[in-house]
Amino acid sequence: MRPVTSGSSSNLNLPNVLTSLRILFIPVFVWVTLSGSLWAAFGIFAALMITDKLDGDIARAKGLVTTFGKIADPIADKALMTAALICLNIELGMPVWITVVILVREFGITLWRMVLLRQGRVVPASKGGKIKTTLQALAVALYLVPIVPQWLALGVMLAAVAVTVVTGVQYLLDSCRTR
Repeated sequence: MRPVTSGSSSNLNLPNVLTSLRILFIPVFVWVTLSGSLWAAFGIFAALMITDKLDGDIARAKGLVTTFGKIADPIADKALMTAALICLNIELGMPVWITVVILVREFGITLWRMVLLRQGRVVPASKGGKIKTTLQALAVALYLVPIVPQWLALGVMLAAVAVTVVTGVQYLLDSCRTR
């Protein structure tokens, strides 16, 4: 396994290009979703989620971790999920409270991690956080596939909400214990 650099790689590399493309395609995803073209929206969402997985894997494997990537990747992740959830509220009638709970947790924990980072404490992503992200992405994808019953998509989304809340509380408890 190659060592990961801490921002010394050039910003012009494949992982950063993938992250940038993900950010640039979010408005396209929103437009397609709100136009009611759900199969196309699903395809775009799936492609964007694949690039999220690929950019991180490539950056770590090839030692291409950059400061730009460390900042832009989480922004792309939050922007895509925010856009997707709001589109589901508008276009597919997903309950707004789901979006509120997920976004409060997402942005709240992000702000909390930034505060701790300024104190010199790093809060790494947890296994629960990765499960949360996977469940959220799966739930959004299920909502976008027209042949999936809405009760199934809602059920997976409710599971995602539960894991989102639990992992958020766990992050807070863990960070308080290590003080």
